Amino acid sequence: MAAPVRQLSRSSDILLKRSQHIWKGTQRLLSNGRAPAPHFLQARSRLLPLLVFSGTGYLGYDQYGRYQDRRLAELGIEAPPPLASDNQVALYRSIPTRLVSRAWGRLNRVELPAWLRKPVYRLYIWTFGVNMKEAEVEDLASYRNLGEFFRRPLKPHTRPVCPSSCVISPADGRVLHCGRVVNGELEQVKGVTYKLHDFLGPITWGSTPNTGGHDPSLPDPAAFEEQLLCSPGNQLYHCVVYLAPGDYHRFHSPADWTIEHRRHFPGPLLSVSPSVARRVRSLFCVNERVALAGRWQHGFFSLVAVGATNVGSIRIYCDQELQTNAPRYTTGSYNDRSYTSPLAASPSSPLAASPSSPLAASQEELPGIGLALRKGEPLGEFNLGSTVVLLFEAPPDFSFSLRPGQPIRFGQPLGSL
Repeated sequence: MAAPVRQLSRSSDILLKRSQHIWKGTQRLLSNGRAPAPHFLQARSRLLPLLVFSGTGYLGYDQYGRYQDRRLAELGIEAPPPLASDNQVALYRSIPTRLVSRAWGRLNRVELPAWLRKPVYRLYIWTFGVNMKEAEVEDLASYRNLGEFFRRPLKPHTRPVCPSSCVISPADGRVLHCGRVVNGELEQVKGVTYKLHDFLGPITWGSTPNTGGHDPSLPDPAAFEEQLLCSPGNQLYHCVVYLAPGDYHRFHSPADWTIEHRRHFPGPLLSVSPSVARRVRSLFCVNERVALAGRWQHGFFSLVAVGATNVGSIRIYCDQELQTNAPRYTTGSYNDRSYTSPLAASPSSPLAASPSSPLAASQEELPGIGLALRKGEPLGEFNLGSTVVLLFEAPPDFSFSLRPGQPIRFGQPLGSL
């Protein structure tokens, strides 16, 4: 009897110890809300309060800044936009936007199967609010690729050109800013400026191409502005029109003027959307762009087509030689082309319009002293939405008839004298 009793006692002790162990584990689970974690999880969990505290602090700081902006707005004081730091801009510029844009350009030239065209184009129309009733060809199946769809022409008389205004909008889009150039500086949006000589480069139109950068002897901004003016007493005005992806992607001559020179600035292809333009200073001076300069009835006149992400292709109908978004370029370089040469009007010249260009019909009438364009005449196109900047000289009584943020269409008046 002694052996079975000892065995029973030993079994009871084991059962009691296990029960105590289970009870202690249950107490820990109930008291802590969870079972003990492994050591590596415990180390990570110590970082959680720090992350929560940092994130909460950042959100609080951001909300406080927004509260301050609302308070200033209630008082009628416009808060300055928060600009990106140099490190943030450098990080953004490190993204291979030119490579992405070239890949997008190749994709746009790929012919889509007939059965796929309507679903793809309808998705784009729904996303960006495209009005296909204005298109010259409404049948979606007739557009062989995305490029043809993006650059679709409009029906005749869809955009009537204002006959009474001396300068009109060159494209459909939204006005980012308009006004007078002050001390050689322009505003890309309210409160964010850039210098005129950084945007246009030195006044050496038609000289040998510059491949090493801008002129090191940069003039005073105000003096540079004075050099552009042809008549004493006149003022320099500017207008920025942003073309969204759903807008009509062609741009036209904004006035009766003569183009004398073209300057091409290779560069990055950052986004030019209003949200980015508000944060990146001198954005239009950084991006690839094509500047057309010449004269109109009041003096200096210029139209600058600014490239953007997925918009590396900028086409000027009267210039077959222009090639944008090349794989290699020198930072800060530019190349010039004169339109005043007698060879510019020759049909064999690279400056002559191609037979398929909207300018082909009038190319024969262009003299060798420049390319004369009439108001509303087709001038060029983007591969997708982008930005057009107008710079023109006018008498001091010129006034704009629009405001920043206003939607505008090609042919509508910009202002009056």
